[in-house]
This record gives sequence, structure tokens and C-alpha cells, in this order.
Amino acid sequence: MTDIHKPAERRRLSMVDVAAHAGVSVGTVSNVLNRPELVAEPTLRRVRASIKALGFVPSAPARQLRGGSGRSVGVMVRDIGNPFFSEVLPGIETRLSQEQLLLVLCSSSDSIEKEAHYLQILEQHRVPGILITPAGQDISHLVELRRRGIGMVLLDRPGADSQLCAVAVDNVRGGELAGAHLLALGHRRIAFLNGPSIVRQCADRREGLVKAVRAAGLDPGEVITEITLPALTPREGEAALELLPLGKGGPTALFCVNDTVALGALRGLERRGITVPHDMAVMGYDDVEFAALLSPSLTSVRQPKHQLGQAAAELLLTDARGDSGHWHQEIVFQPELMVRASTGA
Repeated sequence: MTDIHKPAERRRLSMVDVAAHAGVSVGTVSNVLNRPELVAEPTLRRVRASIKALGFVPSAPARQLRGGSGRSVGVMVRDIGNPFFSEVLPGIETRLSQEQLLLVLCSSSDSIEKEAHYLQILEQHRVPGILITPAGQDISHLVELRRRGIGMVLLDRPGADSQLCAVAVDNVRGGELAGAHLLALGHRRIAFLNGPSIVRQCADRREGLVKAVRAAGLDPGEVITEITLPALTPREGEAALELLPLGKGGPTALFCVNDTVALGALRGLERRGITVPHDMAVMGYDDVEFAALLSPSLTSVRQPKHQLGQAAAELLLTDARGDSGHWHQEIVFQPELMVRASTGA
């Protein structure tokens, strides 16, 4: 499904704009940025005030760019260690390489502060565009970057306010598929190992699970036991088992918000002598490459990762060119349930 929206006007600010705002020459602005000791104090203050008022970000020194500006594209993911992103990246790289563009990879580690730091560096290096999976819900700063002339596409995240292009998978539907599958197998006590609600994907998958439970005529409060993990890693997936009553009266199924968490849960269950799927059904999300190779093989919700990356790169190339005919698009792929041995279907 693709939604198309009219683009917002944007233009990259330059030293010419700062000079006009401050009432000085472009050379004076250059001196303020590079050799402030040559500029009189009143002029220095006036130019710096204009820089702040306009939100102008100076380019990084050319000697740091090596190959020159405009030939690198920023890609910002939440967790570089997550195999989901490592399987999305080849789709991005394939398309960018056709345009002889270099991919510059950054990882926010789900930190809003770290994301802001890397975005500033990418802007200073004058990248023509950035693909980003935001660390938080608020994307107003990304809209502002696009207004300042940087192409911007949300990766694996819907374009909530329609001001940015976006490529995503319907995670609400994915959570619904997972929940409906476990309920159809007779499970009425489901533990959901989720991440922070500030992460849009986690919130959407939870919404889908709740939707499936309600569609079955059941009370989500009685069916779902949710554990919020501080990080979506195997270590945290295993540690979450300590918070669950494993045994009589406890959950009979685990729905893990991604396959990496499920990997840790499977390891923890094995160490506790709990057999999967006889004693506990386990399912993940993303269907990364190792899911089918585990023992037992992992039931998961598949996302079309390579297609996701290619589509995002294509949108970014169009957006970064600043074509007058460009319209914002939101491309939403549909997930697919991959049933394997870990749920015993």
C-alpha cells in the first residue's frame, strides 16, 4: 500500500543566507566560521546570532570529506547488532551502489542523544540524504532537517504526519498474526516479551496482539503478561524468564517482539529443562536468517527485509534530488506468518 502526499518546500541554507541576514559579506561569514580571531567582536556576535536564528549548520572541512560532499548517504538504525537491520542493509546498498553512492552507517543504540549527535555530523558533512529508523516517537527534528535541504526517509517506521517519505511493514497486522496463531493453538496465557513503548515497532506489535485477543472474545488483561525489556538482545530475552512463573498456572506461550529476544528465551528455557514446544510455545518476529536454523526451528512473523531496504533507498534518491514533481510517499509492506516447530502447530 502506498500513500502519496504533496511535498513541503525546502532549501539548503548557505553562507549567502547568513551574510544577508547579518548584513555582512560572505567572506566575513567564512572568517567567523573558520578564523574568528580576524573578526571584530560586534560583527562576530551579529553573525553568530544570525547563524543561530537561521539554524544554519556549517559544512565540515573539505579535508575531512576525502571524496567530496554529496557522494555519501547516511543510514541510521537503532541497533547495528540486530540481524534484522543487517538483512535490510543489502537492499539499501544494492540500490545506492547503482548511483555510485557510499553508505555511511550509524547506530543510535536506541539513544535519542546519540541519534542527535550523529545527525549533526551527517549534516556537517553535507550528505544529500539520510535513511533513519528513529530512536523515539517524536520526528519533528527530522522534518526540520529536511526543511534545511537534506533528503529524509523513515526506515521501518510509518510517516505519522505525512511530512516525510516512509517505508515500513504493518507491525500492527504482524502482532495480530502472531496472537491469532497462538490463540488458535489453544493458548490462553501468553507472555509478551516486549521492548520500550517509545519504540514504535514495539508499540504497534503490542497493539496487534491485543487486537487478536479481543477479536477472540477474550480479555487482554487476563491473557497477556507483558514484560518490558531494557534492550532487545538474547541476554535480556533469557533474563526475562526470571520474571515469569514458569510451570503450573504460568504462561503456555511466549511471543517475543523480535527473533533476537526469542533466541535468548529459547536458550533460557532449555537450561531450565522446559521443552519447546511441548511445555512452552515460542514465537519471534522478523524471521531473520537464523530463525529457520534453530532447533526447534522458530515460528516467526516475516518482514520483507531486502525489499524494505531497496524501496527506502529508491525513495531517498528521489527525495534527495529535490525534484519539483516529487510527492511524499508511504510504502507499507504486509508481514507473513512463518509457522515452524517452536509453536508445535
